[in-house]
Amino acid sequence: MTYNDLEPDARSGIPLYRQLYFSIREAVETGRLGKGDRLPSIRRLSEDLSLSCTTVESAYQQLCVEGFIRSEPQKGYFVETFGGNTTERPLFSPPDSDQLKDSHILYNFGTDCVDSENSDAKIWRRHIREILNRQEVIASYGNHQGELELRVALSKYSYGARGVAASPEQIVIGAGTQPLLNILCGLLGNRDKRVAMEEPGFRQAEQVFGDCGFTVLKLPGDRDGIRMDALRDCGADIVYVMPSNRVRTGSSIPMNRRFELLEWAERTGGVVIEDDHNGELRYRAHPIPAMQGIGGAESVVYLGSFSKLLLPSVRIGYMALTPALLERYLPRAENYNQTASKIEQLALGGYIESGQMERHLRRLRKLYGAKSERLIKALGNAFGEKVTILLQETPLCLILSLRTSASAGELCRLAREKGVRVLPAGDGEKLLLGFAGIPLEDIGSAVSLLKEAWKKT
Repeated sequence: MTYNDLEPDARSGIPLYRQLYFSIREAVETGRLGKGDRLPSIRRLSEDLSLSCTTVESAYQQLCVEGFIRSEPQKGYFVETFGGNTTERPLFSPPDSDQLKDSHILYNFGTDCVDSENSDAKIWRRHIREILNRQEVIASYGNHQGELELRVALSKYSYGARGVAASPEQIVIGAGTQPLLNILCGLLGNRDKRVAMEEPGFRQAEQVFGDCGFTVLKLPGDRDGIRMDALRDCGADIVYVMPSNRVRTGSSIPMNRRFELLEWAERTGGVVIEDDHNGELRYRAHPIPAMQGIGGAESVVYLGSFSKLLLPSVRIGYMALTPALLERYLPRAENYNQTASKIEQLALGGYIESGQMERHLRRLRKLYGAKSERLIKALGNAFGEKVTILLQETPLCLILSLRTSASAGELCRLAREKGVRVLPAGDGEKLLLGFAGIPLEDIGSAVSLLKEAWKKT
């Protein structure tokens, strides 16, 4: 082996062992060193290059770890990787810091945030600090199923807020709906299951079902929800519903259709997945009790979360299993890694047990009722008959149809140029305006900018 390319420079800012490592690695990758070639011993190379044995040994160890060379006891070091057929690694430029922020956005109608002034962050931080001070708790892994303190609190909270009848043992905690659905799909059995949901569907759930090999059937709906004749005829094993807020209409599923769904499940042995996303946040009328608690304990899997009740960054959701699915879950529970932070779980348990969640919920109902009314009124005043508005109450957003020749994407771009963030709705033809994250007092000014942005369309 020649040393022409192995000349580490002590004046360089790169450690000597890294320089040697890169030189040998390049020789292997370019084929100058072939598979099976023997490298000099550590002592010989250190003497030839006037380097310490530690420097050479460190370079050799790293090359061994990465598989470029191998060490054979009593024999030496040999090239392991074939050279000459590697592709050049693409250059990567970290994004400019200006790309990581949208500094010109003045008003945010996105659905991925809440109004920080009304997020109860101060009290939440206090509960987090209390858990961080419990050294014996934070120094260990969490419970696979979820912390017992939180499951006990959720059992009481979900019964009081939504009428869900589930013991702490039935509740499984996870970092949002998708991880919980992944577990549920494994419990539901073979990969050729058929899942029905009302058009236009829900893409986050569809993604999980598709990944797990389930067939998703999007069925038509009527004024009360998913059409029962279509459900009975499609041969589905599972029906996925969002009864507190139908995607197509923004309304809740009335009691008569809920009982029809429960009757379908009892007659066919099917399973109802009740995604009650923010179901307790309904503010125009008292929330309808969850299906799980009105006779669905044997056939309904209940899903709940806290993204808009507390903070979107607190990724905690929960699932109440049926007794039959619980029997399948418990023997395999320890095979699932817990995806939600133990610290945040315990903090949320304390937050609920202290009564703060219920107090915060009462405040939010009033706040979001006022925000939705002000936004609807402002849009009506600004656009008159040119606009059609659909209130999505529990997702805390409006679906906007504007009579214009411009596309939804173009309208979003024009709004952004004026400093207002709006989003295209799921169908790509309408606009989605979330009002959870914008302060109440900013709504009028934001709509005025939208009027200016869209005046020529």
